[in-house]
Amino acid sequence: MSHDLRSPLAAVKAAISSLRNTDIAWSDEDEQALLATVEEGADRLDDLVANLLDMSRLQMGAVTANVDEVELQGAIAAALSALPGQERVDVRLAADASLVAADAGLLERVLANVVANALTYAPDDTRVLVDSSASGDRAIVRVVDTGPGVPAEQRDRLFEPFQRLGDVPRGEGIGLGLAVARGLTEAMGGTLTAEDTAGGGLTFNLDLPLRGGAA
Repeated sequence: MSHDLRSPLAAVKAAISSLRNTDIAWSDEDEQALLATVEEGADRLDDLVANLLDMSRLQMGAVTANVDEVELQGAIAAALSALPGQERVDVRLAADASLVAADAGLLERVLANVVANALTYAPDDTRVLVDSSASGDRAIVRVVDTGPGVPAEQRDRLFEPFQRLGDVPRGEGIGLGLAVARGLTEAMGGTLTAEDTAGGGLTFNLDLPLRGGAA
């Protein structure tokens, strides 16, 4: 965790120090690249701190869900808006599974964490699918990737705090995203599970009450 918090901080500080160096005449392109590094590092820190705070709230039992009618299309769009690689995500929602009973803010956070995980582990030349279907009075939102997958016997560990696939880091992250996503989902009266993707990869199933169902 110390490494993952220090890495974006170091990148931000290096970029700002470079911009403040009056001995170097930076081109406009160089300045834009350094500013992009600052913005990316700040966004990364924001995500890390948000997950740490959310996990603390979950462990203290301090999460309260304000359940109301939520349109999935809008929640997914908001979740994707700040994610690197969002252009690799396809969204296909069923008409009978487009409105759910959920907390809009918590649902956005759940979707962002799960999709970010899929984008991290899926090969760069593949796409991630977010779709929905109805089953009785429940909506199933699936996040499907074609990454390396996870053996069935290790799948429950995905949702434990500070865990990564095989405990081997790929990029930055403190292994809290999926743990937070499951905790927030359960606070809304839903479930979050993982299963194999047909042909290889991992599929996350987010199960929530449909609008009008028992939250």
